Amino acid sequence: MALPLLMIFLGLIILVWSADLFVEGAAAIADHLGMSPILIGMVVVGFGTSAPELSVSALSALEGSPGIALGNAYGSNITNIALILGVTAVISPIAVHSQVIRKELPILFGVTLLAIAQLYDGDLSRLDAALELVVFAAVMTWMVIQGMKTASADKLEQEVQAELKEHAMSQFQAWIWLIAGLVLLVISSRMLVWGAVSIARDLGVSDLVIGLTIVAIGTSLPELASSIMAARKGEHDLAVGNIIGSNLFNTLAVVGVAGVIHPMSIPLEIVNRDWPLMALLTLALFAMGYERNGNGSINRLEGTVLIAVYAGYTLYLINTVVSA
Repeated sequence: MALPLLMIFLGLIILVWSADLFVEGAAAIADHLGMSPILIGMVVVGFGTSAPELSVSALSALEGSPGIALGNAYGSNITNIALILGVTAVISPIAVHSQVIRKELPILFGVTLLAIAQLYDGDLSRLDAALELVVFAAVMTWMVIQGMKTASADKLEQEVQAELKEHAMSQFQAWIWLIAGLVLLVISSRMLVWGAVSIARDLGVSDLVIGLTIVAIGTSLPELASSIMAARKGEHDLAVGNIIGSNLFNTLAVVGVAGVIHPMSIPLEIVNRDWPLMALLTLALFAMGYERNGNGSINRLEGTVLIAVYAGYTLYLINTVVSA
């Protein structure tokens, strides 16, 4: 088991590093091409921070490990809200000002409901997966249009613009970072999937549990780093926007791509255990984003509750492994 653990450890380190290279390179290229800051924040950075989930789930589907593919996507959504936003709020209470983000919150909840509608019959067919990709394209188009309408006065636009200035680079350097990040993403994903599958077999547990825990936490590290840094700089809307964009991407694009590659049966645990928690956390985020007379926020107490929920969920999964 030592070699699989080493592969997971090294894979996660390279995965996080390569995702950072990819995001910064892609954002710089988009800036050089004249894309507006709010579109870079919503589209480029949103895609980039979810690149680990996409690469790991796609590779897992190719290798016939649907549990890791699905566990990674839905586990990352749970981790993003309960752990990452919880930790970020404890460090610095998060205020939600951006009108773009507040419009995205009900869409995220609707997409979460769509997920259970497709998973409830126990199968994710290529048709189901293709529908998710179509919905994803429609949501992204709507978000781009809304972002363009509110860009000049929106808080998110200002925060992304500040980030672009702080990490300015030449177009040549940006392309090098983008290509290197993409290559390393694929290599590190391969290492991580191999190690995760090997450990699941050695422990005699389902690859779904490994996907929901080790893999989901590992692929969510870019969101954790970016959200904490954004919150410490007072860029609260960027922190929340990263999480909402990532969860939309995971639910629609990551699961959609994996399902198109390899149709899969849905483990009953996802329907009875993981999806309900994901839906409740999404509903809680929706409520917090609109609370207090329209001035949404996540305070330290709410952040602590989110962390406690994540800790309880993780302990339950660990107990499942021990019992097995």
